[in-house]
Amino acid sequence: MSTLRTITDFKTALQGGGARANIFEVDIPTIPPVATQGIEWDAENFQFLCKAAALPASNVAAIEVPFRGRTLKVAGDRTFDTWTVTVINDEDFKLRSAFEQWMNGISKLDNNTGATSPTEYMARAIVHQLGRGADQGRFSKTNSDIQGGSGITPLRTYLFQDVFPTNVSQIDLSYDSADTIEEYTVEFQVQYWTAGSGQASGGATDQTGVAIN
Repeated sequence: MSTLRTITDFKTALQGGGARANIFEVDIPTIPPVATQGIEWDAENFQFLCKAAALPASNVAAIEVPFRGRTLKVAGDRTFDTWTVTVINDEDFKLRSAFEQWMNGISKLDNNTGATSPTEYMARAIVHQLGRGADQGRFSKTNSDIQGGSGITPLRTYLFQDVFPTNVSQIDLSYDSADTIEEYTVEFQVQYWTAGSGQASGGATDQTGVAIN
């Protein structure tokens, strides 16, 4: 028999007031050497200008096995979706230039040559889901300022392993555009991802217990 629930019960169950989709940080600490020829990667600036991303979906395919007019479903292989970020474009074009150079290092524009070893063009990316409580992060009951320069503890951290860009979107230009700032998307292929709970100063541990940044 179901129990009658009250709004007070719901308030208690909603830990931290609920996670907020606009409180996050994306980090690509380093990019491969093929992407930095003549270009300096500004990881801190990317943390500010990456305005949208996604926490990854989890997919396991189903294998259907027919049997006497019925279908048995068993677990198949795991697949990983592409991962897309949206970046605000500033006037130095430094981030967009790095992504364009990254893709050019994989497959050059003029002759189709490029890096042959995957380790030469793959990197890792990290998404931190942050909480509203700056001093405690996880299920914080206060909203006080960070004290003593300590870092925010993420609620959850996702590490995307061995990513590389396969699309840097166009930027539409128009005389009709007013009161807007350019932005573009970058689509990454992902080998796999791991997830872990946050630790102090933005650190995290993946599902195997290995520190991921």
